[in-house]
Amino acid sequence: MADDGASAPQSQTLDRGLRILEHLATLAAPQPVAEVAAAVGLHRSIAYRLLRTLEDHQLVERDGAGRYRLGLGMAALARGVRTDLQAAALPRLDALAAELGMTAFLVVRAGDEAVTVASVEPHDTAAHVSYRPGTRHPVDRGGPGLALLMPDPPAPEDRPELQEARRVGWAASHGEVIPGLRSIAAPVLGPDGGARAALAVVYVDETADTDRIGRSVVEAAAAVTAALR
Repeated sequence: MADDGASAPQSQTLDRGLRILEHLATLAAPQPVAEVAAAVGLHRSIAYRLLRTLEDHQLVERDGAGRYRLGLGMAALARGVRTDLQAAALPRLDALAAELGMTAFLVVRAGDEAVTVASVEPHDTAAHVSYRPGTRHPVDRGGPGLALLMPDPPAPEDRPELQEARRVGWAASHGEVIPGLRSIAAPVLGPDGGARAALAVVYVDETADTDRIGRSVVEAAAAVTAALR
């Protein structure tokens, strides 16, 4: 009888490497080897070997101090995810980044997580937040995660933030994913009325006009929805 691989043991090395990538995706700043190793429960020498292998494939990169973060290879991999969605979203992300002077990004749901698959940074700002493809966080946290939940039927256990998002038409959060960062997001709807994805922006300016940002994000998400029909 042919073995379909369903009962085969998983690769421990691959599992460890993926856990490192998932950990780095949650960080706003590069991290030294010792902290990466501690976060994923590995000996420092094992974490170092895995990081060097991931670096060879450009999935992670080192800064001048030897700290690690996700590499540009992650963006290349992300481009292959849901290409029709990304093709429809990228022009709207470009427009949002230019209009608001903020990093705009596209998020999809993967199980209980919200995963960034594309992002666009503004070109004409003195400073802005960098938000890389591959970043992931629990779907019930952060503006993008809440936006993915907005079309779901209301439930008694829904967070007040989710209830408010449904009322105003967009989701907002402050410091729920990365301390100090704010995000506003709106769902991209599928043919069944569920969330196919979410469009979002991330920023730090606490004086920014959230109503204006929210309306712009909602309009961009609606345009992506229309382009996918």
